[in-house]
Amino acid sequence: SPPPPTPPTKKKKKVLKFLFTMGTYKAFLIFFLNFLHLSIAKNLQENNTLSLSFPLTTTPLSQNSTLKSNYLFSSKAITNNIPSLNYKSNFKYSMALIVTLPIGTPPQDQQMVLDTGSQLSWIQCNKKLPKKTPPTTFDPSLSSSFSVLPCNHPLCKPRIPDFTLPTTCDQNRLCHYSYFYADGTLAEGNLVREKITFPNSQTTPPLILGCATESRDAEGILGMNLGRYSFVSQAKVQKFSYCVPRKQGNKIMPSGTFYLGQNPNSHMFQYINLLTFPQSQRMPNMDPLAYTLGMVGIKIGGKKLNISEKVFRPDAGGSGQMMIDSGTQYTFLVEEAYAKVRDEVVRLAGPKLKKGYVFGESLDMCVDAINSVQAGQAIGDMTLEFENGVEILINKENVLDDVGGGVHCVGIGRSQSLGITSNIIGNFHQQNLWVEFDLSNKRIGFGKVECK
Repeated sequence: SPPPPTPPTKKKKKVLKFLFTMGTYKAFLIFFLNFLHLSIAKNLQENNTLSLSFPLTTTPLSQNSTLKSNYLFSSKAITNNIPSLNYKSNFKYSMALIVTLPIGTPPQDQQMVLDTGSQLSWIQCNKKLPKKTPPTTFDPSLSSSFSVLPCNHPLCKPRIPDFTLPTTCDQNRLCHYSYFYADGTLAEGNLVREKITFPNSQTTPPLILGCATESRDAEGILGMNLGRYSFVSQAKVQKFSYCVPRKQGNKIMPSGTFYLGQNPNSHMFQYINLLTFPQSQRMPNMDPLAYTLGMVGIKIGGKKLNISEKVFRPDAGGSGQMMIDSGTQYTFLVEEAYAKVRDEVVRLAGPKLKKGYVFGESLDMCVDAINSVQAGQAIGDMTLEFENGVEILINKENVLDDVGGGVHCVGIGRSQSLGITSNIIGNFHQQNLWVEFDLSNKRIGFGKVECK
């Protein structure tokens, strides 16, 4: 077989997000051991609700996009009263979900990656604009609601140092932050407050965001995890949901829908309670701000694989956590589960598998095929089984991804290839599903649908 094509840098870096997030860098792991003790319950029990939906443009990340990492804070949460908002549109999907938000007063459209695996939201505020800078770069001087956090703000000088978000005072006595990514690049700027201004005079109060002045990315991040400084926590969003449509090849981007607030389709959803853990189980390999599900098994071609349920549950050190993340493309399994999946795929499609072929340093179950339907014929459907009898059926045409050059790969990789000890369900295996994050009831809902 010819050597596999080199995947786009943007894919590799998006996947590598979890290298940094889950503490594979020992220096940050030490800090996690000592400082990872946040409380989110208060934010999730507020009575005020936010209800809106807005347009997403789901496109591949920019060529120079860096990985998106989780950062935890240790400051007091915002408790502003927020009126109910309503706004709706469609989005397109290819590899990452890019939401366009109207930020500032008057609003400036900003592109941000919708990421349920990140906390801090940040936008591009590059003052030194190169000639090819995207037109969505935010200009603070044009917004009357923009303000920068001073050095004496508690977030800039927390009582307990937060090494996951290094902050310093810049020469103007403003709060400066720096993100060092796993690929060696740097994104930095000021922590700021800014409103999101929707049509019909609907606005949020000022939210704490990052205003990046040094970053290679063309788009920012919309952090949607359980952290106290995520968008959903600051805006007191009780529910949000999205429908990822089925990919139609590498060139055509189908449309889907995103909601903040009540989804009119929720009556058809099946719900799984989010798992919660005592503080002793959250270190060193636990991400307590992730959306963690109680998965119990996997079926391929109707056959239930011999995988212990314990593989999908965090142990005393947090290893084995099963997370659902809109910001990661593919699904990743710890070795014990991955080995059983691969054995079954080899049994079903062994002669057709490309020997020695690995895409993106993670996907190694690949075949040559004309299309996804042909590629999936030998393997069949896949079912992810959860508590309460809830199942996610992944049709055979959605089990493998078209990675280019006539090659299709099962969209599952080893967690070990990312340097993590957790399981992740990425957006590729969330296609043609409603996925609802019901924060007020601490549960995740799934509903089968033809997304469009």
